[in-house]
Amino acid sequence: MAKSGKTNFKDSLLQYTKIRKDVLNGVISPVYLLMGEESFFIDKITDLLSNNLLQEDERTLNQTIIYGKDSDAGSVINLCRQMPMTGSRSVVVVKEAQQLKKLEILSSYVEKPSHSSILVICHKGKNIDKRTPLYKNSVKSGIVMESVVPREYEIGPWLESICNEKGMKLDWQALALILEYLGTDLSRISNEIDKLSTILPTAEKNVTSHTIEKYIGVSKEYNNFELTKAISEKDLLKALKIVDYFKNNPKDNPYVVTISSVFTHFQRIFLLNYEKWMARKTGKMLPSDMELAKLLKLPNPFFLNEYKTASNLYPNNKVFAILGLLREYDLKGKGINQGSTDHGDLLKELVLKIML
Repeated sequence: MAKSGKTNFKDSLLQYTKIRKDVLNGVISPVYLLMGEESFFIDKITDLLSNNLLQEDERTLNQTIIYGKDSDAGSVINLCRQMPMTGSRSVVVVKEAQQLKKLEILSSYVEKPSHSSILVICHKGKNIDKRTPLYKNSVKSGIVMESVVPREYEIGPWLESICNEKGMKLDWQALALILEYLGTDLSRISNEIDKLSTILPTAEKNVTSHTIEKYIGVSKEYNNFELTKAISEKDLLKALKIVDYFKNNPKDNPYVVTISSVFTHFQRIFLLNYEKWMARKTGKMLPSDMELAKLLKLPNPFFLNEYKTASNLYPNNKVFAILGLLREYDLKGKGINQGSTDHGDLLKELVLKIML
């Protein structure tokens, strides 16, 4: 767990990995409370438990899946108290438990769960209040996993690890494209990687930007990563070419996402400039590339070279002005002082003002 006591994405990944290992090794708990905003790990653990706790021929009689909106806590407790129809245990999976009527009543069962039943509580969208008896009893009697939505810079190591598991190696440009196209949606990323591992020729396990363009359908030339790179290098012709593509394909390149990407980009340039200024002022060495990449919250240190180039071309007095422009054009994109200008033309205006 993070030093602040708050669970972060790395903690969620470690919890998921441990639960998966224990289940596959036959180490089973009578209660699993799976909760949080990120549904990916909750779904993965639920599927793992549903497919491994009972033999296939036992599931018909001994495994029950119910949905919170269609049931209540009392019915769940009754199911858990029943003896298995066959074999030594039964499994009760409560999906969408955040909609379960009188959810807190489950705390009385969780305090002293049956040894012949496995209760899986899938509480999506938010955590159960950690001050409640249900949460506290789940910690004492079972396993609690808190699934946290990752930040962009946390995706890289996880993505590389799942690629490695499938025998694929991801280069930094492919990583950038996936993050640009899929963001931090773990389920979509995992599905696309599964698809890649299935359709890629056996000999083609090095995943490049060409691979992503061919099999996932992401343009390696026209995306926000390439736009910010063109801005970093002050390549106006390339930047305007990308903006024109965005204007003609607005559904695939939402204005608000582009503005957010450029804003984050210049925030990072500001931080790098500040670190360089502090190093000069104090006479100390600039932090290492690895430390700088962590400070800038980059998904991979390979991206740092672009920011080094940009910091030489955009001093912080210029960066301050650009951040102001981005706030202005964010508001214009939302209809404030926009006039009749569409998003494509707004973006072109913004890029010209940034680069000229």
